[in-house]
Amino acid sequence: MRMSGVGMLASSPMFMFLLSLLMASFFDTTAGQIGVCFGQLGNNLPKPPEVVALYKQYSIPRMRMYGPNPEALNALRGSNIEFILDVPNSDIKRLADSQADANTWVRDNVQRYNDVRFKYISVGNELNPGEQGAGALFQAIQNIDRALSAAGLSNIKVSTTTYLGAFTDTYPPSRGRFKDEYRNFLQPVIGFLVNKRSPLLVNIYTYFGFKNGDVSLRFALLQPNSNNEFNDPNNQLHYQNLFDANLDSVYAALEKSGGGSLEVVVSESGWPTQGGPGASVPNAEAYVNNLRLSVQNGSPKRRGRPIETYIFAMFDENEKQGDATERFFGVFNPTTRQLKYGVKFN
Repeated sequence: MRMSGVGMLASSPMFMFLLSLLMASFFDTTAGQIGVCFGQLGNNLPKPPEVVALYKQYSIPRMRMYGPNPEALNALRGSNIEFILDVPNSDIKRLADSQADANTWVRDNVQRYNDVRFKYISVGNELNPGEQGAGALFQAIQNIDRALSAAGLSNIKVSTTTYLGAFTDTYPPSRGRFKDEYRNFLQPVIGFLVNKRSPLLVNIYTYFGFKNGDVSLRFALLQPNSNNEFNDPNNQLHYQNLFDANLDSVYAALEKSGGGSLEVVVSESGWPTQGGPGASVPNAEAYVNNLRLSVQNGSPKRRGRPIETYIFAMFDENEKQGDATERFFGVFNPTTRQLKYGVKFN
């Protein structure tokens, strides 16, 4: 059949090349590059300048840090490392109660470091409904956003970090929704993020699904041909691993809460090297490398849209509380400064 002029154009190599450039302009082609979280709950960690040097040495393009640390912020100056800085949970109520305090926080911890590449400010990490600050979260986010705007820093997005514990009905993923008690205080935040076109930050760990006996090791490690693979009956999307299923349940929950347009930044994910069942160096290596490749392609629900993702964590942290595995998520050994296993960050 003879092609029309439009059909001939659409099939030409030049048209396809231009189309690929256009699509690249819609999506951040660097989003699939892996960042690493710099937790500091250890008494044997390298000094921040040494840590920043490691990020540069291993071409790690992004860092998340859980609260202001002047030595680390000074070390990041001019580094070109994209940076997420958290407002600690303990500061949320104070910053919600006082715009002046929020202005001071931004001045001292962001504006002062004008040659650091701040990308997001996360107001709080894994807040739960009964925690002090939960009710003040939305106001604190607004105050920090206003402070950034007043300082001429409105390019820095403000958000918060939640986790899979905030969601329920996550199997199959299309049923995913916020638990009622989380939706109550996150709903206005979601509206704010939609209005500002800011992402929601979510911590996703498949390790705990395996540890709790919910799925096989292969499914949790993002390895194909596990006995847990399934099709979501509501949309026929196929799931080969738990990470994709978890992430798409978050997207489904956002759609049900008016946040269907939001991007999700996976602000933590990782696998422990010791301390519990399945915690080992080979499994951590398999998980991080499989995750690195997976997020470049997006999840089944948003295939082709790379997912900005941060590995937890840079180092083992020997002063972390809770389960033994919490102290062994590090990619690097804190005393030798060497990688614990083979991983290419980008």
